[in-house]
Order: sequence, then structure tokens, then C-alpha cells
Amino acid sequence: MTVIEQQPTEISGGTAQKPAANRPVVRLGWLDALRGIAALLVAVHHFGLVEMFPGGKGFADHFDLGIYAVMTFFLVSGYIVPASLERRGDVRGFWIGRILRIYPLLIVVVVAALAILPRDYSAVPTVDVDHPVRAGIASLTLLQDLMNVPNGLGVLWTLSYEMVFYFFVTALFVTGWHRRSSPISVGLAALALLLGAAVPTQMITVDRGSTRNLILAAAIVMAMGLVGVLSGRTSLTRMGALLLGGLGAVLLFGNSRAMFFESMMILATMFAGTAIYRAEQGQIDRLTAWLGCAFVLVAGVCTGWMYNHGDHALWKSWTAGWIAWSLPYFAAWLTFGVGMLLKNRRFPRVLTWLGAISYSVYVVHIPILMGVRWLAPAKNFPAHGAGKFIPFLIFLAAVLIVSQLTYRLVELPGQNLGKRITKRLALRDAEAKAKPTA
Repeated sequence: MTVIEQQPTEISGGTAQKPAANRPVVRLGWLDALRGIAALLVAVHHFGLVEMFPGGKGFADHFDLGIYAVMTFFLVSGYIVPASLERRGDVRGFWIGRILRIYPLLIVVVVAALAILPRDYSAVPTVDVDHPVRAGIASLTLLQDLMNVPNGLGVLWTLSYEMVFYFFVTALFVTGWHRRSSPISVGLAALALLLGAAVPTQMITVDRGSTRNLILAAAIVMAMGLVGVLSGRTSLTRMGALLLGGLGAVLLFGNSRAMFFESMMILATMFAGTAIYRAEQGQIDRLTAWLGCAFVLVAGVCTGWMYNHGDHALWKSWTAGWIAWSLPYFAAWLTFGVGMLLKNRRFPRVLTWLGAISYSVYVVHIPILMGVRWLAPAKNFPAHGAGKFIPFLIFLAAVLIVSQLTYRLVELPGQNLGKRITKRLALRDAEAKAKPTA
């Protein structure tokens, strides 16, 4: 999940440049709209609204709304996150923003879910509740889905891939390789095609002991990496970024819960989104970027057909079959393309508002869903006719109201705190540089 604050400025050589005086800084309404719609569709998918309509089960078996929504998210993240880092030209500022953007809401929602919901309707898996230290450490890294630990909230698996993407983007930035998005996306998609089902899942965490050791080792490496990137010192920043990039690579290639093709396609899709942004900004050759994106799109569709079958589909990608993967993957790209074509249009305020609260929608909807099942079970409502949709309407209203509250009370204060800390550190650094040396 990403936050879109303003139009990225052009970048050069990995450093930020000030926006031109005649170019206003504006929100990217089309990305807000895509994020908002995608977040709402994830909530709809988890409620099971589609299956409540005649023929809904058949539709769900051929078009997985969850895959469609998260792949749209991944394209958006790929498009905007590297631009955010490069606009600042400040790895420390980028990570302060990411940390205070992501963690406060997660902590508040998970703690509230544990405190309010009874065990039979818990939004947090029982195994996490029964092993709080292991689950807590893994969840604080946000890499739990790559460490054989159930996600504290079911939807948080996507944040593990987002975090690995942040690691890679940071490492590429400090090494000056950040404009190689197109060949990276093509390479990852090619790996998905060639080795989609050949690479085993969870090769490191073969038992409880290895899982414990991996969690501890990953937490230590990540902590050291973050200390480096938050130090503000060039050499430590570079070292920390490379540690984070190496950690992401080990977990992604060696211990993914998902099938290899899915993990590779997720990262390929994100880097393809970055390539689109670079092509738009004239940073890379457009033809090369479009050909690379076309290859990633074709690879995403084909890997579903090649590898997403039987038990693999049901237990690894959580889809009903290859069509349920490939069709929504293609549709996510189509939706992103339509959004780009309409990017200069003014989008309805309701969609940009929904985009602003989309991270809250994504995080809070699972606890609210369990709360609705607890307090307003479907058996208390008509099984047929319009009355059967009442629980969904209760769910939808609760999600939007709570998301607006958490956005205002948790997300915005966290973001503002991150901006204040970054400015204060930048001012301190500037003052230190301005002091005359003895």
C-alpha cells in the first residue's frame, strides 16, 4: 500500500530537483482512484459479496477479485514508490516516511482486534495468539509471509512483498542502478516463466527450529540495515541498503509461501510499474519500456496457465484455477492502462477520498468483517431477497466510517510526524555542514 502525496518532480542522477515554478504540485487523482477502488474490492472479495448473486460462484472461479485488486496495488506501488524516494534523494527521509506511514495503523488495528474480538471471531490467527513472541517479532519486520508465520491479519501478506520491494528499491538507489527497472522486471518475469513450479516453497523454514532461527536472524539483519539507512551517513546508508536488499533476496527466492511464479510476477509487476513511470519522465527509452512491460504482462498470463493448477492454485495462490489468476492479472494491467489514459481528467471526489483512506480500508476491513459475523450473523437476516444484503451494508458502512476515523486519528498524525522528523534531521545536518572546521 502506498501513499500519494504530490506529483513527483523530475529526478536526475539519484538526487531530487525542485519542481519548476510554473508546475503546481498536485495529488495524482488517477492513482488515488485506482487505490481506492482496489481497496474496496478487496473488502468486497473477503466478504463474499459476489457469491451472494446468482452465478456469483462461477464468476469467482474464473475471476479472482483479490488477485485483480492486489495486482492493481502492486502496479501503483511500482509506479510511485521509487519516484517518491528519488524525488527526495534522501534514503533516510524515505524510510522515516515509510515506517511512520505503515506501522502506527497496523499496531493500533491489531491491538484493537485482539482486545475487542472474542477468540472464536478473532481476526488474528490462533497460532499467532498462541506464539506471541515469534509472531510479534516476525510481524514487526512485515516479512512474516516469507518466514512461515501466519499473517497477523490475513491481508498483510501483500505488505511482505511491498517491504521486499522497498529493500530492492533502496539498494538499487544507493548503487546507482535504480533506472534499470525494465530489465529487472523482464528478468524476474523470465524466471517466473522458466522456473515457475520448479523452485520449492519455504526452503529455509523446514521445521519449528529453522523457523525460529530465520525470524531471529532476519530481525537482526533488518534492524542493522535500518540503523544504517537511518544514520544519515553515506557509507552506513549504503551498507544498510545492501543488507536490506540481500535480506529481501534471500527471503523472496528461498522462503516464499507462494509458488515461485507468483512471487516473481509480483516483483516483476512492481518493477514494470516503475519502468512505466521512467518512460513517462523520459528517463529511459520508451520503446524498451513498453516492450518490457508487454513481456511482463504476457508472462503473468502465461505463468498462470502453466503453473496455477490443482492444489497449487488452491493452497499457494488462493485461487480456483489458472483462469482465476490469469484473467484478473490481465484486467489489472488493463485497468492501470485506462487510468493512465484518464490521468489528466478530474476524478470524482468520492474516489480520491476513497484513495486517501485506502490503506485504512485495507487494514481494518478484516477485523470489522469478523465483528459483523459476531454481532450481526447472517442467520439473523433473510436468506433470500434484498434482506440478505443487510450484513454487507452494515459491513461496508462500518469499514468506511472506521477507515475515515483511523485515517484522521492515526494515519495523518503518523505522516505528519514523519515529515517533522525528516525536516528536523535535514536542518540539523545543514547546520552541522555550515559550522566552520577548526
